[in-house]
Amino acid sequence: MAPRAIWKGLPRIAEVSCPVALHAAASTSERIAFHTLNRAMGNRVRRQFVDADTGKPVEKGDQVKGYEVGDGDHVILGSEEIAAAVPESDKTLAVSTFIACKEIDDVYFDRPYYLTPADRTAEEAFALIREGMRRKKVAALARAVLFRRVCTVLVRAHGPGMIATTLNFDYEVRSAAGAFGDISAKKVKGEMLDLAEHIIATKMGEFDIAAFDDRYEAALADLVRAELEGRKVATSPPSRRENVVDLMAALRESAALAAKKPAARKKPAPRQRKSG
Repeated sequence: MAPRAIWKGLPRIAEVSCPVALHAAASTSERIAFHTLNRAMGNRVRRQFVDADTGKPVEKGDQVKGYEVGDGDHVILGSEEIAAAVPESDKTLAVSTFIACKEIDDVYFDRPYYLTPADRTAEEAFALIREGMRRKKVAALARAVLFRRVCTVLVRAHGPGMIATTLNFDYEVRSAAGAFGDISAKKVKGEMLDLAEHIIATKMGEFDIAAFDDRYEAALADLVRAELEGRKVATSPPSRRENVVDLMAALRESAALAAKKPAARKKPAPRQRKSG
């Protein structure tokens, strides 16, 4: 059974449309979560807003939102004013344009969602849109009101369904120039580049996300189990990382180790029967 849809709407693509449903593709609900407790009593504690100057609790009815415009100066906004600024959802996924998949810059990716037909009657039109995008190798850029915000969404064909990824706005993504500005434009060539390419070639594989485990979550689960079973968990000291002084020497050593590994044996070619 498909998971419950978190949003339903209607794509607008020229004359073709069909009701679609959005499902969460990623979730943190399976992560281990802790409650904060009173150590002495074992009771859960709750958060409380207090006045920063007086230290006294402030009841919910006396709390308002404020935007700081200066040192201690705020523009006060009431809950009704903020609610009025929230866009109303018209339940449409308005496609503005299609772009080539190779032009997508994933630095803007926010959260992925699965997009499916909302019901059986929508499957034919849904398949038409999906296969058209797959054949042209394009993705759709669309807008929709999701979770009380206007979102830009990138829609791509994915197996029998589609993936809808919300995108960060331009002002939310920092310029790469700020991070890369101090990197020198040094060219790498010759023996060093050859060795690097050789090491990469020996490590080539296929993407399998199941091969990567969440060691922190596993350690937390082991700690919880140990407490329940009344045993202690052995903790290892953090490993010390030594700086690599000679990059060329390290590359040569890695290449030498890779060369010593036995190569995969090839199956002998079948013998050809002589005609006669």
